[in-house]
Amino acid sequence: MKKIGLISDTHGFIIPQVFEFFGGCDEIWHAGDIGSYEVAQKLENFKAFRAVSGNIDGAIIRSTYPEICLFQIESFNIAMMHIGGYPGKYSSGAKALIEREKPDIFIAGHSHILKIMFDKKNNLMYMNPGAAGKQGLHQKITMLRFKINRKNICELEVFEALKS
Repeated sequence: MKKIGLISDTHGFIIPQVFEFFGGCDEIWHAGDIGSYEVAQKLENFKAFRAVSGNIDGAIIRSTYPEICLFQIESFNIAMMHIGGYPGKYSSGAKALIEREKPDIFIAGHSHILKIMFDKKNNLMYMNPGAAGKQGLHQKITMLRFKINRKNICELEVFEALKS
């Protein structure tokens, strides 16, 4: 069993509560728009860290973190990219990736909108943790944590705080 912290769109900022909320996690996954190498390093020094680069990320982040991250945890095949859309409105790149890789979980960021839903057409769990940074139109900072146990996702929790 693995406990996962999922975050996106930090845009160079992390609220201190990240470290408390993700304290019991085994890994942190970042769905892009990290915003600064310092943010990535803080998260990477805290826990095992996987990330994708996003559209606002500069050369250092783009050379360190790929645009697409494919990996396996427990019995789940995971695909993560920043600009992916959502079920019924996937980006063309996400559609192709999903058809080719057939992930069990597809993770995207970019929209700054927290959204978790099962995609029946592609038989996958879609997750977007919303935005954890200050920049953007979102009014709340959001993050997710959950457990993956064999072929089950359980104990899904949402962190929510007003953006200051």
